Amino acid sequence: MKTQLISLLAALAVLLTACQPAATPTAQTPKRVVYLINGALGDNAFYDSGKLGLDNIAKQYGLETRVIEANFDAAKYEPGLQAAVEFADVVFVISYGFEDQLKAIADANPNKIIVNLDTVVQNSGNTITSVDYIEEEAAYLAGVTAALVTTDTSIKNVNADKVIGAVAGDIDPVISAFTFAYENGAKSIDADIQVEVRSLGGVWDDPAKGKEAALQLYDQKADVVFQIAAASGMGVLQAAKERGLYAIGVDTNQNDIEPGFVAGSMVKNVGDSIERIYATIADGTYKPGQVLEYGLAQNGVDMVFEAQIKVLPQASIDRVLAIRKDIIDGKLKIERYAP
Repeated sequence: MKTQLISLLAALAVLLTACQPAATPTAQTPKRVVYLINGALGDNAFYDSGKLGLDNIAKQYGLETRVIEANFDAAKYEPGLQAAVEFADVVFVISYGFEDQLKAIADANPNKIIVNLDTVVQNSGNTITSVDYIEEEAAYLAGVTAALVTTDTSIKNVNADKVIGAVAGDIDPVISAFTFAYENGAKSIDADIQVEVRSLGGVWDDPAKGKEAALQLYDQKADVVFQIAAASGMGVLQAAKERGLYAIGVDTNQNDIEPGFVAGSMVKNVGDSIERIYATIADGTYKPGQVLEYGLAQNGVDMVFEAQIKVLPQASIDRVLAIRKDIIDGKLKIERYAP
């Protein structure tokens, strides 16, 4: 009888726990959030992805949010940081070019939640949390995709030369990780593939320059060009359409910007990261000072093919997706870039 009573009470406890509502934000949950970026919105890529996440948490949690755009102007970096911490309880920041100022602001405002996106920035007070995307995993898949285009002459206008390209906004550790893995992915399909990279020297917001660089690569017999250049990369997609050749998009699904000329897009889910991290702030599980690594398995990066007009045959897409699964399952380890 005693054993039965204990079993009944245990079952009742489980039932009551299951019926309890999910944790909801408390009155102390931060309600003001800033998204501070070194560049500008309107890139249809990296920065806009973050804005989408900001908008989603504003709706879900009833937040007051602001975007501060520095527009690649170094004179705006420190004032932007000051404005962010004066207004917000939580700051999501893309801090290329002002990492030292970010550290100083964080140390001076230890009560603020600061999340740095895409690079690792650690202050002496260890209050900054950084999101480090494993871009190599998805860029490797972009390289595989490019290789499957350039080696398939049944695809319209693909020539017999095994040449692929990339247009980069600059050469820095993050972009180098992209191009390193892109080349490795391509050569995993065919070691004879030639990879050409053009840097725009720090110009991230000039589609005309991106288009010019892509046209140069197409003139060198590249069949496909990976754009890694934010708003400048829109010119790469335009060049692909103009030449009747192919591009690979970046950061968001850009496959339908120039339908039929974008073979796939390597996405970096900045917005999803903002949503995921704010959820931990809201439920009280957030821990400052972490370095969070987001790869394919964490939905931090991906390679997507959804499009109005698909460039690759389904068999080739399936081949890329099989490699993607092997990476997620740990069967294929992708080499990380080491500066």
